[in-house]
Amino acid sequence: MRITFILAAVFVFAACGTEMDRVSLQKRFDAAVRPADIHEAVLYIENSSGDFSESFGYGGRDIDTPMLTASVGKLFTTACVLILYQEGRLSLEDKLSLHFEEEQLRGLHVFKGREYSFNLTVYDLLFQTSGLPAGSGSLADEDKYVGFAQRLAETKTFAPKFVPKAGAYYANINFFMLGEILEKVTGMSLADVYEKMVFMPLGMADSYLITDESDYIPYFYDGAEKLYRPQRLASVGAAGGFVSTPRDLMVFSKGFWEGRLFDRALLEKLAVYRKLKPYFGPVHYGGGFMQIPLIGGGELLGHSGVTGSFAFYYPQEDLHFVGDFSQLKKPAAPFGMLMRLSR
Repeated sequence: MRITFILAAVFVFAACGTEMDRVSLQKRFDAAVRPADIHEAVLYIENSSGDFSESFGYGGRDIDTPMLTASVGKLFTTACVLILYQEGRLSLEDKLSLHFEEEQLRGLHVFKGREYSFNLTVYDLLFQTSGLPAGSGSLADEDKYVGFAQRLAETKTFAPKFVPKAGAYYANINFFMLGEILEKVTGMSLADVYEKMVFMPLGMADSYLITDESDYIPYFYDGAEKLYRPQRLASVGAAGGFVSTPRDLMVFSKGFWEGRLFDRALLEKLAVYRKLKPYFGPVHYGGGFMQIPLIGGGELLGHSGVTGSFAFYYPQEDLHFVGDFSQLKKPAAPFGMLMRLSR
């Protein structure tokens, strides 16, 4: 997921506060959607209390239009891991051998002739420190379902990037494995895990995990081509195979960072950041979410997705930014927009 090749622009992001007037915000949003390959977009900005709130839509989008979360959905998975951790049902130090069969793990991580597969932990998956490779495949590929067993088998054909905890390398297989663990620990289907642990408690009535073609699945763009990939999206699961709306994502962003689903103090355990390798610019990764340090102080915390989806919190100014550009060719579009907002 090459989402951050122009993220250096984010480093100039300065305190935007809540004094921005709608005309100025509209100009910044209009500039973000001006490129010819942006066909639809939505931006929703709000502070925690909700007394500052603005939204902007383009191409028929608004904050109630269903959208693909892409990797923003990794935040839902992170929330579930924290809930189970708080309940004592899961530990970040759990070896993966507690949750997977020996045959599943054997050969998964062999680096320079040495097997590390049985040393991997839940921590390594959540923090992207497993060293497991990213694998192949794109949402633009042929529409077909790819099961977990097939993903594991493919991962074993690629060389790991480093020994566990020697760095941070973004790979969806880490979250595919977390999804399997969530099912094993809870005894529920993955769709029910998110519904009962996240969506129902926060009242996110328009959010769900895609499970099959009977679900409503939004299209997205790859340049000028409009794509519909129900089977491929149904196989993305815990790595980001969700449908939501900007309104629901705003509810979630507030709930996540304010600790409405788990003890907020647990977030401190996740605030260990490593720079992502090899093409993520200034983006660092903590425990299940991105951190973007800002010049002059401050940081953005949250996640973005390959389709241009985003959900970030700016704690220094107490502002939440959520939305979507629905364009595989412009995965870094949200960050350019944030740069313009700062000006």
